Amino acid sequence: MNFYTRRFNVYLLPLLLLTALVAPGCALFHKKPPKDVGAVRVHIESPVAAGDETQVVSVLREDPVVVTILKEPVLTESDLLRALLRESPGGFYVELVFDETGALTLEQYSAAYQGKHFVVFGQWGDKLKDGRWLAAPILGARNTVGTLAFTPDMSRAEAEQWVRGLNATAKKIQTGK
Repeated sequence: MNFYTRRFNVYLLPLLLLTALVAPGCALFHKKPPKDVGAVRVHIESPVAAGDETQVVSVLREDPVVVTILKEPVLTESDLLRALLRESPGGFYVELVFDETGALTLEQYSAAYQGKHFVVFGQWGDKLKDGRWLAAPILGARNTVGTLAFTPDMSRAEAEQWVRGLNATAKKIQTGK
């Protein structure tokens, strides 16, 4: 009785080894670009210092403005429909367009706190690693249009990245994905 063991085709072995070594390495060369993410927190200036409910912040890097704010933001990116980077004669400004709930909140706070500041904190970059206090516009009159426009304390490149991130985050929140 003769027994024959199954033979492995030796000619395919180098091809199999090469495929096993090269295939995982291909993923190393095709990194996904970082996702655009952005966050915004709009706080209101506190009329009085109320201990744990308030905090003192310094807004603007070159000519700082010190403002006492309520710790809880009144508006966030969850209230945002879109962010726009607009041109102005001296440079650029950011316009935040809020949804119906955000617009009502903006109207209520702007009517109740006339003469006070809205203080805007923004985060952008990979995993929201960059962030700072960006602006402190004064509330002159009741805001009934649902938009907040301000000149941020940031470079144009940072502003573009932030606006892209805010729009991506707002879209993600609106679609639920």
